[in-house]
Amino acid sequence: MPGDSSAIVMAFPVEGSGCSAAVVLRQEADAVITGEVRGAPQALAERASGQALQALSLDEDGTGWAAVGDRDPAIGRLQAEYRHLRPVLFHSPYEAAAAFVIGHRISIKQSRALRARLAAELGTSFDLGGERFCAFPTPGQLLAAAALPEMNPTKSERLRAIAQAAQEGWLIREHLRSQPEAVALAQLRTLPGIGAFFAQGILYRGAGMADGLTDDPIIRVAVTRAYGLNAPADQEKVRAIAEQWCPYRMWTVVLLHVWARSKLELPRRRNRTPSKKPR
Repeated sequence: MPGDSSAIVMAFPVEGSGCSAAVVLRQEADAVITGEVRGAPQALAERASGQALQALSLDEDGTGWAAVGDRDPAIGRLQAEYRHLRPVLFHSPYEAAAAFVIGHRISIKQSRALRARLAAELGTSFDLGGERFCAFPTPGQLLAAAALPEMNPTKSERLRAIAQAAQEGWLIREHLRSQPEAVALAQLRTLPGIGAFFAQGILYRGAGMADGLTDDPIIRVAVTRAYGLNAPADQEKVRAIAEQWCPYRMWTVVLLHVWARSKLELPRRRNRTPSKKPR
C-alpha cells in the first residue's frame, strides 16, 4: 500500500464463497502477524484471513522446521542463509490450476500478464489507499464470462473445467488436504490439461501439502550439488535423502529450488512455442 512498506496486500477469491476479498497483512514489532479483511462479509472474514496466512505457509506452526536443519546440516546451512524461508503458495488450488493451464507453453511474463488481465477485466477490484488491487476471477465470474480475453479455445475450455471443479467443492484446499496424497493427485489428473507434474504443483503449492515431494530436474541438480554427490542424483536418491526432511519435504524442496535458481547453473527449459502475443 502507498506509504506503508510494512503491509502485504493480497486480493483473491475466498474459497467456497463465490466472492473475493482483499487482506492486508502486517508484522508488528513483536513479530505478531495481523490481518485486515476488506470487501468480504463479516461471516467470511476469518476464512479470508486464514486463506491469506495459508498462502504464506503461516497456517503451519513450523515447530519442527528448524529440527530438519539440525538433522541435516546441508539443509541447516540453507535455512540459515535464507532465514528459515517458508514457501509462498498460490491463494488456492483453484488459482494454482488456472495458473498452470494459462502458463502452459508460454513465458512466465506472458502468463503473469494474462492472469493480470483476467483479474482486471473479470475479477473484483479493491481500492486501498488509492491503489487498485484486482483478484483473479471467482469460479462463478469465470464461468459467467462470454469470452476469456486473449485465451485460445483449448485453454478457455480447460479454465472453465477448473472453475466448475472449484464450484463443485473439490478443487479446494480443505478437500484436497483431507485426501490421501495418491487419491488427491489422481483426482487432480482428471482435470483437462493437468498431468502428473501440474497435479503435484496444485497439491503442494496450491493446497499447501507440507510434506509433498516433487520429481523435477531442479531438485535433482540441487540435491547433487548440496550434498556433494559424485554422480547426478536420480529420484530414488532424492527420496532416500528426503526421508530426513519429513514432515517438511515440500518446504525443503522450495528452499533447495530458491538456492539452486539463485546460485547454480540449471538445465535449460524446453523450447516453447514462439508467439507474438499471449494466447
